[in-house]
Amino acid sequence: MNHKSLGFFCCFYLFSALSAFTQTPRNTVVSISSDKFYINNELTYSGRSWKGNPIQGLLMNSRMVQGVFDDLNPETVKNWMYSDTKEWDADRNTDEFVSHMAAWKSYGLLSFTINLQGGSPYGYSQSQPWINSAYTESGELRPAYFDRLERILDRADELGMVPIVGLFYFGQDENLADEKAVINAVSEVIDWLHSKDYKNVLIEVNNECNIRYDHAILQPERVHELIELVKSKEKNGYRFLVSTSYGGGAVPKENVVKASDYILLHGNGVKDPNKIIEQVEATRNVNGYRNQPIVYNEDDHFNFDQDLNNFTAAISAYASWGYFDYRMKDEGFEEGYQSVPVDWGINSERKKSFFELMKEITGY
Repeated sequence: MNHKSLGFFCCFYLFSALSAFTQTPRNTVVSISSDKFYINNELTYSGRSWKGNPIQGLLMNSRMVQGVFDDLNPETVKNWMYSDTKEWDADRNTDEFVSHMAAWKSYGLLSFTINLQGGSPYGYSQSQPWINSAYTESGELRPAYFDRLERILDRADELGMVPIVGLFYFGQDENLADEKAVINAVSEVIDWLHSKDYKNVLIEVNNECNIRYDHAILQPERVHELIELVKSKEKNGYRFLVSTSYGGGAVPKENVVKASDYILLHGNGVKDPNKIIEQVEATRNVNGYRNQPIVYNEDDHFNFDQDLNNFTAAISAYASWGYFDYRMKDEGFEEGYQSVPVDWGINSERKKSFFELMKEITGY
């Protein structure tokens, strides 16, 4: 080896060592023991019960999937412009998201779901002509998306929050060319999360695996393969806890229950709160269930002024619950957390009702 080569390798290893040494120390580690969540080895909501229901070990959350939203389709991006600037601004959206996170946490919100392919900016939609994907066609990462994601995950780590990071959304998965691209995207995301040394992140492979996915590996019969892929990727003995979700009211299939570290349910379409309790019980009876935590991370039913609603029904069955809200027809800007552009504040009556009930339940 000549002197120039030796000098190059010395500089490379010195740079690598300095990078590792100067990486921001992380504050928050999520873990699971039996059916309970822990943050930094302490039970969430430690010692808390509400109306005779244990709250400790649960993970209250909200669907905030548009935190890194962008639209790469020049024909549709005009649909998301802010009223004051008459243009869409992806960085403004993320900055405003980050600015409200501490307020959410102050009410007891310990988790939120964000998705790297977002969710319908209309709440529900059949066609999705917009292009909102953190991946190229071949499954490589788009740096701008991950710059925005890093701002959110860094702030969550500072606050002691546990984001659920979703990797795929139906209606956007077709922007990946093939199964190889899907697998590549999963590997790239998990490698990126490991490279940043995050330990406060839960993974949701895809939102509602049984709804309209183009790629077979994202569908119910095979999605456990991607769960196993996430589980196989360790760094220094640490791996990310992972699951996936199904459409509203569905009970997960055996292959997913067996593979998952925690179980995700959705309450969309479940109008009777008693059916929430039945859904949780049915999930616990699936072959392969081994007392994992059960978490609703999407439910657009409210009635928070009533004693029995989907939120209180879930906790009565010892399941965590997640609020899903969008701007409905003729509603103002302050409504919803999924409709773009998003008001990330707690400024509508519906949002206030959810956060106040959560504060009461969690004792924050």
